[in-house]
Amino acid sequence: MGTKYNFAFFDEGSKREIRRATLKAVAIPGYQVPFASREMPIGRGWGTGGLQLTLSLIGEKEILKVIDQGSDESVNAVNIKKLIVSTTGVQTTIDTRKATLIQSRHRIPEIPLNKEQILVLQVPIPEPLRVVEASEHKTKRLHSESDYSGAWLMLFEQIMKYDSVTHGADYPVIVKDRYVMSPSPIPRFDNPKLNNSEALILLGAGREKKIYAVPPYTKVISMAFEDYPFRVESFSGQKCHLCGAQGVYLDEIIDEKTGEAYYQCNDTSNCLMRLNGGK
Repeated sequence: MGTKYNFAFFDEGSKREIRRATLKAVAIPGYQVPFASREMPIGRGWGTGGLQLTLSLIGEKEILKVIDQGSDESVNAVNIKKLIVSTTGVQTTIDTRKATLIQSRHRIPEIPLNKEQILVLQVPIPEPLRVVEASEHKTKRLHSESDYSGAWLMLFEQIMKYDSVTHGADYPVIVKDRYVMSPSPIPRFDNPKLNNSEALILLGAGREKKIYAVPPYTKVISMAFEDYPFRVESFSGQKCHLCGAQGVYLDEIIDEKTGEAYYQCNDTSNCLMRLNGGK
């Protein structure tokens, strides 16, 4: 571990303040808790909210995994991992099963998480009502009154115009029959993983200065009408061309030479595990 910074970069007072906000978020599932977002050595919008959560919670015996859109080796994931490791010296892994603390951008791992794990999701826009109401004061009042007619109207307008809900990533969810929540820009495919998850799921927005949470075994359902039920992305009939996986989130890749499309696991560590016979 380097000597230039305190363990996990932050001073202990900053960690305690973030932890207090995190505890409140866990106590009120889906509720956005304001916190004093710190200045970070990375630009806001590049994962500072998730990074602050991770740095406030991480311990010396933690095993860390950082992913960005399913990849452990993207620029965002590598640089966040580098900062955390340089100020903590913790062990890292790409194996979801071995990680105790997972920070992610845009994906929930394919392998089901367990009660010994914490998943931290990076969030650009935490307010699910922002598309229908620009005022922060008014969105707070709408949440307090459980007035989500604007969100329902947004889905209804999409159905009227396109005969289906066109929301892709960041599809709004209802947490514990109370708060409508932004699940971060995860694909619809990952929304069901939030429901009754064994792991604690924390969501942090550094630029917007908000922390919110889905505690273990919490009911989370995606907003939908009875006659237009929620549906995830379909990869029916497709499989990963490397490991042969089906029933997972796949990326469509176009061969530059032939122009033909093929599919590949988005979760690279899960694909590698399958290629290694599950090891």
